[in-house]
Amino acid sequence: MVNDLEIWQRERQAELAAPSSWLGLIGLFWLQQGVNRVGSDEGAEVVLPNGLPEQGTIVWEADALRWQPTGGQPQTLKTDFDGEPTMVEVGQLSLFVVDREGQLAVRVRDRDWARRTPFAGLAYFPFDTSWVVDAVWETIDPPLLMEVPNVSGDLKPVSVSHRAVFEHAGQAVALLPMSVGEHEVFFVFRDRTSGKESYGAGRFLKASAPENGRIRLDFNRAYNPPCAFTPFATCPLPPPENWLPFAIPAGEQKYVGKS
Repeated sequence: MVNDLEIWQRERQAELAAPSSWLGLIGLFWLQQGVNRVGSDEGAEVVLPNGLPEQGTIVWEADALRWQPTGGQPQTLKTDFDGEPTMVEVGQLSLFVVDREGQLAVRVRDRDWARRTPFAGLAYFPFDTSWVVDAVWETIDPPLLMEVPNVSGDLKPVSVSHRAVFEHAGQAVALLPMSVGEHEVFFVFRDRTSGKESYGAGRFLKASAPENGRIRLDFNRAYNPPCAFTPFATCPLPPPENWLPFAIPAGEQKYVGKS
């Protein structure tokens, strides 16, 4: 189990140190229907740190989205709604469009960030078998409708039909999932380490799909959301039901910043 955890930690470190890391994001710009100018001009809808005053435009018409570079051929754009978005390269920058409940935004990434400020690495609490929890996968009937906030202040309705129930210090504790897939269950939680040893807005946790009415929660694999590394992410926040009244000294600690 420890070896698997070490492999997972190394893979996560490599992901965050890569040119495509969250740490390379330098901008987030919400699009409007119609023509959105992209360039270094301060009046552009998508402002780049350098390059031509107008590198091109992103045109959003109904369900169609295209990139029109200045003096070049137009290119149809895909958002991240169904998978990987289309990448537009402008010098050392990459531009791509994200879809958040029908609102579209351009993220700008500097692919050269790691050469100038290498990734400082992650810190972890010591591995603790007591935080590998075998929980009951309990049905909620009727399902609960939660309004989950994100860091932008928006609310997303989430229907919850199950919860993970376990005991801590003799008391029953429940965690509500943000999403339940065929192979994976996703949680967002906050505990008494949040804002101190761990990231203030809470942490993420993924668990394998439940079997025979049980689900294993390995808090040693709790990890920081993208918002711990960049202000240009739109992370869900833990609902009040997932604010745990005790410390979980397991998993990823607070990120201290670029080296």
